[in-house]
Formats: sequence, structure tokens, C-alpha cells
Amino acid sequence: MIRYLFLTFALGSSLYAQQPAAAPKPPADPPPPVVKHQEITLHGKVLKYTSTAGLMPIKNAAGETEAGIFYVAYTLDGVADTKKRRLTLSFNGGPGSASVWLHMGALGPKRVRMMDNGALPPAPYELETNPATWLDETDLVFIDPVGTGYSRATKPELNKKFSSVNGDIESVGEFIRLYLGRNNRWLSPLFLAGESYGTTRAAGLSGYLVDRGIALNGVLLISTVLNFQTLRFDQGNDLPYPLILPTYTATAWYHKKLPADLQQKDLKTVLHESEQWAAGGYVQALGRGDLLTPDERTAAAKQLAHFTGLSQKYVEQNDLRVEIMKFIRELRREENVMVGRLDSRLSGPGPRETTDSAEFDPSMTAIRPPYTAAFNYYVRSELGYESDLDYYILGGGIARWDWGNENRYADVSESLRSAFAKNPHMKLYVGAGYYDLATPYFAAGYTLNHMKLPAGARENIRVHHYEAGHMYYIDVGQLTALKRDAASFLRWAAQ
Repeated sequence: MIRYLFLTFALGSSLYAQQPAAAPKPPADPPPPVVKHQEITLHGKVLKYTSTAGLMPIKNAAGETEAGIFYVAYTLDGVADTKKRRLTLSFNGGPGSASVWLHMGALGPKRVRMMDNGALPPAPYELETNPATWLDETDLVFIDPVGTGYSRATKPELNKKFSSVNGDIESVGEFIRLYLGRNNRWLSPLFLAGESYGTTRAAGLSGYLVDRGIALNGVLLISTVLNFQTLRFDQGNDLPYPLILPTYTATAWYHKKLPADLQQKDLKTVLHESEQWAAGGYVQALGRGDLLTPDERTAAAKQLAHFTGLSQKYVEQNDLRVEIMKFIRELRREENVMVGRLDSRLSGPGPRETTDSAEFDPSMTAIRPPYTAAFNYYVRSELGYESDLDYYILGGGIARWDWGNENRYADVSESLRSAFAKNPHMKLYVGAGYYDLATPYFAAGYTLNHMKLPAGARENIRVHHYEAGHMYYIDVGQLTALKRDAASFLRWAAQ
């Protein structure tokens, strides 16, 4: 290096004066994707398909590569006319989550084997053919947004650009544009499938894409959040409490903690009663705040205890407002057992120390190890994609998220409403688990009911509920139900 510097200066400055300084070269594009020809047997029929795994370069207006987005695509072999073949682009949420959950849990040709109810199986973990894959109905592209999976910004300072509501939508939108062009799929029936924050992204993209000439046939929202005011337990924001109450009721019913008059009823009947009080008496009690009389407060606390399985004293101590992590700790405190947040059917041991809040989420610890191990094996051994990068399953790769909203609550429901207005043919699937405390089903319904949709748009919406949690497809019975509902939706929306 010293010799190199010496030679540079020895040549003199005149040589460089005669030549303009070379512009810095943008990072080289990634190598070509890895393509494999594969097959599975689905219900006695051989399904042959092509898998493609690679990085899509995302460039700025100057042509400089700012990021690479990792993706895995599956296309059915033997399709004579791709203009008639449906194409679904899928992603998960977080923000900061890779697409592995929908990819390896519900939609893709291979699936992580869990216990039948979605609980953690013993190691070593296994992969199996997914009997409910969507590949017989649609080609699939799984997208890992920048900062998730193997997707990375080319420079650390660019992480901030992609770690935002708008930056995320723009980069994934650019990926979609590039994928359609590079694979000549502009005339294919087009769908988005997102889960959790992925529903936020999908709703935002529906408006973003239609303004750029890309109209969607359908959007599938799995465990939905469009307006974050419905979820944030902030001081002065009482909206989440009545919206999560029916999920508290479902959880208490499942764990047999409700009073006898409710416990002996079926789940849907119990939920109907909980929803009625949540949207009526509970909202009124919270709205009165300090104006509640002692008798009114006592009456509200009694009803809240009735529908949550918690003690009346506990709900009074919490001012009629019980946050999620307190609920999952308190419901089975006497047994020192916590219930899950993502899936409140699942449970785990309580913390060693006396505390008002849960130590961890038993439903998250049930899924992370098997999905991490299975994908890292699968991407190398079956997809043939080699990388020493850490595959960011959930967290680790994004900067502090910029929600881009002055009132603190991101809300993409207007983007979805706008997409319906501009594309009256678009269809919407909304799926929700009764035992999902992360994105409660009643909160999703509330948002849909307050979007001021254009006339006729509601006829283009199908809502389905499942007796499982946030990732309701990890339950084998609900996986089958999801495939049935999704297949019907895809066919309907592509007519």
C-alpha cells in the first residue's frame, strides 16, 4: 500500500489535471438468481414448478443501487399463457419481519412441521410438503423488505430511508414493478397477500400502485392492522380497550376462566355478547372518565370482569383498562402460567418473580426456533441459495421505524379506500383469528366500518374468522380453512 501511494504521487499532479475525476461507481448488481426445477405431490397429483431465489437491485433516480431485496418465487411449469395465470406477491410484517412465516407456514410448497395446534415441536425440526399450498391456484413471490431476511441497504446511512412507512411502501412497490417487467407478468391477474404489518404495507401499496398504473385484482389481509390508533395503549387513547375485549373474552373462554353462565355457551355466542357490551356500555363508561359515579364504576368493573375472567378488584385497580401484557400475565396467575399474545390458546410458565406483566410471549417462542432452523436449511439445500449473511427472521436489520404521521398513529385505511375508489373491480379478503391479541379481529372490523368506502365496495369484501391466533394457519385445521377461503377468493377476484 505504501509503495502504491508513493507511485501515485511520483507521477505528479499533471497527469490527473488532464483527466476529469472518475465518478464513484455504484455497487455492482447482485449475481443472477438461482433457478431450480422441482416438484411435489399434492393430493395425489404431481405439481412441477420452478423456484427462483435471488436479490433484486433497488436503484435511485440516478441509477445507483441503494438496496437489494431478497425474494423467492415459485412458478408453475407447463403454463402456456401467463396472462391467465394468477400471480400473488406476499410479505409478512413486524415491521422488521421476513416473509418466512407465510412462505413456510401457509402459502409455499413446503411447510414447517409444528404440533397440530401450532405449538412448539421437539427438535430437530422438520419440513414437509404443504398440503394447503396456494401454488396450484397462483404463482407466488415472497418478498423480504429491506432490513429483513437477506435484504440489505448498500450503505448504513440508507437504512433510515427504507425503515419508514413510506420508504418501505416505495421500495416494495419498486420491486413489484421490476418483477413484473423482468418476468413479463404485466397482464397476469395480480394479488398482494400480507400478514400483520404486511397488511399495513399491502393496503398502502394498493393505493400507491394504482397511482402508477398497476391495478390489483385482489388484496389478502391476514391478521389486519390498518389504523394503529386501534392498537396503541397510550394515555388518552381509549379506543383499543373495547376493541380488544372480545379477544380477551375468547381467550378466557378457551382457558375456562369465564363465569359459568358464559363458559357453558359456544364461542360465537359468547363473543356476540362481549361485542355488544364492548361497543355499548364499555365505550360509554370509558368515555365518561372521571365523571363516572362510584356505582357506575362498580357496575362497569363487574361487567368487565365478567367478560375477561379477571377479578373485579383487578380491573378496578387498573381503572377499567387492562393492557395486553398485563392480561396474559393475570388470567392464569394463580397457576403461574402465561397465555400467548400472538396465539392466546398457547401458554407457558410464568416469571420467577412477582410482576404485573408477562416475561415473554409463549406463542412467539413456539414458532421462532423451528422457522429459523427450517428456513436456513431449506434456502441452501432445496433452493440452492448460498449466503453467510444472517437471515433476519424478525428484527435485527431495520433502523428505528419512522411512522411518518404527526399524530403518532399510522393509518393506511385512506390508501385502501382510495384504491377501491380508483379501481372498483378490486376485491379484498380479510382474515382474523379469534385468539389473536396482536391484531384483534374486532379492531380490524372497526377500521373497515369507518373507512367511508365508495358505494358498492363493501360487496367486494369477504371477511373470515378462524379459531386460532395471529398466524392462524399454524393450526392444521385452520390451514385447511384458509386454503379453501383463499382459493375461492382468488378465483372470484380474477373473473
